[in-house]
Amino acid sequence: MFAPALAAIRHAYPQWHLTLLAKPASASLFERSPDIDDVVVYRDPGIHSGWRGLLKLGHDLKTGEYDLALLFQNSIGAAVAARLAGIPIRLGYDTDGRGWLLTHPVARPGNAKHLSLIGYFRGLLPSLGITSEETAPVLHASDDEDLRAAALLRNHGVGSTDLLIGLNPGSVYGTAKQWSFRRYAAVANRFVEAVGAKIIIFGGPGEEELGSRVAQAMRTGPIVLSGKTTVRELMALLKRCHMLLTNDTGPMHVASAFGVPVVAIFGPTDPAATAPAGMNHVVVTAQVGCSPCLLRACPIDHACMNGIEEQEVFGAAMALLKRSRSTTDIAVFLDRDGTINYDPGYLSDPGALKLFPGAASAIAHLNAEGIKTVVVSNQSGIGRGLFTESALAEVHGRLRDLLRAEVGATLDGIYYCPHHPDVRCQCRKPRQEMLIRASKDLHLNIGRSYMIGDKASDISLAVNAGLKGLFVKTGHDPEGELTRLREEGVQPHHVTENLRMAVEWILTDIRSNAQPP
Repeated sequence: MFAPALAAIRHAYPQWHLTLLAKPASASLFERSPDIDDVVVYRDPGIHSGWRGLLKLGHDLKTGEYDLALLFQNSIGAAVAARLAGIPIRLGYDTDGRGWLLTHPVARPGNAKHLSLIGYFRGLLPSLGITSEETAPVLHASDDEDLRAAALLRNHGVGSTDLLIGLNPGSVYGTAKQWSFRRYAAVANRFVEAVGAKIIIFGGPGEEELGSRVAQAMRTGPIVLSGKTTVRELMALLKRCHMLLTNDTGPMHVASAFGVPVVAIFGPTDPAATAPAGMNHVVVTAQVGCSPCLLRACPIDHACMNGIEEQEVFGAAMALLKRSRSTTDIAVFLDRDGTINYDPGYLSDPGALKLFPGAASAIAHLNAEGIKTVVVSNQSGIGRGLFTESALAEVHGRLRDLLRAEVGATLDGIYYCPHHPDVRCQCRKPRQEMLIRASKDLHLNIGRSYMIGDKASDISLAVNAGLKGLFVKTGHDPEGELTRLREEGVQPHHVTENLRMAVEWILTDIRSNAQPP
């Protein structure tokens, strides 16, 4: 929930060196984040527990010589540590009696109870001179992590075309958040019967018994990984799921950040504050007067959870599954020069734009399938002073005209980075700002989308954003670009000769994964 605020800071101040202070599980989530430079792990319980632990944490932070502590969480401990570290600017919400520890206390929003946590964290940004819109979190798993997850699933009999549905029946917060394990099992049985789904059960340390109870109540054997995965392994496995059925928990947000459809069962907590971001989820609740109570254990009859029937959850899940298996929220992101058209270098003359043979028909094929087509292009010629944005607009107008004239092909969007490579902006590939903007503008599911390009930066962008990257050999130096990727430890999902063949591969991939309910 904090990731969008972090991305906004990186975008506004790309020159800042950003260090994340987080507990081990949260620190693991951000290992691959392009928005973080360093991580300090806050070990409580552990070496940072109690007052002696806070003194040590303050000492550890002091060695970093930080200029600013931005305290998103309402934690007095973090504020004490920042004060002990002598960090000169300490900014955060004036809550929990910690205002005296802050140099720049910010009043808690009057509507805080009705804000999502994403919105609540974003509320600190204006104090830094940052204005931003609410966006969904994005997380990152590496190619190696994805490959290990795929291998683990294969070892459990799950193939690449199987419909995989995850269950997360536990909750570290407390038993009040937990829906009945028998009802989880009953819904899982119906998934297996209705759509032939493979079921995988997740859970953290201490939830092994709960996972086993769900499995024992099922009629077919699921994969039980409760207490058996690291945070990074969990991320890569959740990314492979076609849906997650879960209580209000951390894995719910992880799955959502990877674009996985989520059915979230809420009882004592408030969906307005902690529901998944975006539109690719459904929240199921029982309307009872005592909810949200925010209690960890229910002192009465647990009506908020017991009032949710399996048929309601199953029906909501099937409707979401059907919607998510359509292609309306899938995009194919396209590099421009060297992918759609010949690359003359710093193209500024509309008359010099020439399409590759078959490029227009490939894009038209995507149009016919209802798949969005979006150009994302680095245009540093603007930052270098070689041409203007007005000249670029004319080139893009010519591109649209040629596509339309040849076979009626259309582009749903064109996004470009105008900056010089020396400017540490957030939009230049392989950074993700262009994809994030397109996702918001066009209501896209990044986790189900694709990237096609002829440069190493295109494939690195795909890896950073968690989508499938296809390399085409129509650029100036395909072997050199592929060598660069190998040196960086990055591997395309597929390498092919041209845009037409890349689109054919994508359509086959989509169809192989689209097992309709």
